[in-house]
Amino acid sequence: MPGTILLLGTLDTKAAEFAYARDLIHERGHRTLVMDAGILRDPPFTPDVTAAEVAEAGGDTLESLREQGDRGRAVEVMMQGACVLAERLHGQGRIDGVLGLGGSGGTVIATAAMRVLPVGLPKVMVSTIASGDVAPYIGVKDITLMYSVVDIAGLNRISRRILANAAGAVCGMVEQTAPEGEDKPLVAATMFGVTTPCVERVRERLEAAGFEVLVFHATGSGGRAMEALIDGGFIAGVADVTTTEWCDELVGGVLSAGPHRLEAAARAGLPQVVSCGALDMVNFWAIDTVPDAFKDRALYRHNANVTLMRTTPDECAALGRIIAEKLNEATGPTTLLIPLKGVSAIDAEGQPFHDPAADAALFQALRDHLDDAVTLVELDLHINDPLFADAIADRLLHVLSNGDSGIS
Repeated sequence: MPGTILLLGTLDTKAAEFAYARDLIHERGHRTLVMDAGILRDPPFTPDVTAAEVAEAGGDTLESLREQGDRGRAVEVMMQGACVLAERLHGQGRIDGVLGLGGSGGTVIATAAMRVLPVGLPKVMVSTIASGDVAPYIGVKDITLMYSVVDIAGLNRISRRILANAAGAVCGMVEQTAPEGEDKPLVAATMFGVTTPCVERVRERLEAAGFEVLVFHATGSGGRAMEALIDGGFIAGVADVTTTEWCDELVGGVLSAGPHRLEAAARAGLPQVVSCGALDMVNFWAIDTVPDAFKDRALYRHNANVTLMRTTPDECAALGRIIAEKLNEATGPTTLLIPLKGVSAIDAEGQPFHDPAADAALFQALRDHLDDAVTLVELDLHINDPLFADAIADRLLHVLSNGDSGIS
């Protein structure tokens, strides 16, 4: 069944490329809706949504932006306008996918609009900057980035092939349906390699009880993605086993989820069972990237590209306070489970990050700062002990089955 694909970008400089992609999409039997976010000049063909309309939706006029001559200001306005209009078009049921083409400015505009659209809607971005740090462009949405190889500045042997691939990709995504499955209540869980045995057992228990479990890798983007889905109303309960992203936020590692981690479930009033998974480590890339200030710390080479640094007692005390304060804001049933024999696979006795003093500082800070409204359970088990995983699953299943989540 044919769909409508939104083509979004700056037609003042890339009209030929968009026309080429548009025609290929039409040949596949799909419709297009072209939105122009360029301000320098009128394009050689009339788009479905003009630059003047985009500028107005962004809070300014095209004439004013041209007169100002401030490129940064223009990109900001057109980005805001594209977001407003893309969300509106989707809400009206008028688009089934998005294709963007651009350099740095076009990528900022198009991917911002993609990020306001729901997960699952096809989103493809051909960009000159897709081979660098793309986290700001992706956010926590399912955007497919394709490196343009050459600049998007005319049609040639290379660019025609790349753009044809992109057109085929977005058409294929629109054409592809996902097989229907049974709609089960969703539970979110957080996992790291060093907490995998625990989370895998929790997942198996929850799935056996009739829930579908979404496991998020606690790498910063994973935590943010989970929080976004909670805010979007998709999640019924949370098994937040691996709260390690707070280590990177506090100390300055590379896998921070930001200062709002642990807030979404609390705000939504969801049942949540939280633990201390991997609070013994801060993440850096290859060992030669570890900041000089940390060179004398306890470091562990996780693999060639990831280096772990053991958190100190002072850092663990700060982490305990922060996590307790976040959980104290919860408006739904919340339990914190403490594994007294270690918080990760390399924090067990005999392992390189085994540090009873640091763990004790963490656990004491949690005790000191948790309000009575949060249930605190301490178990003389390691986090990857099957009995600890069962305790997490049992606690969460109890509140979910008793209707505290609004689920029968």
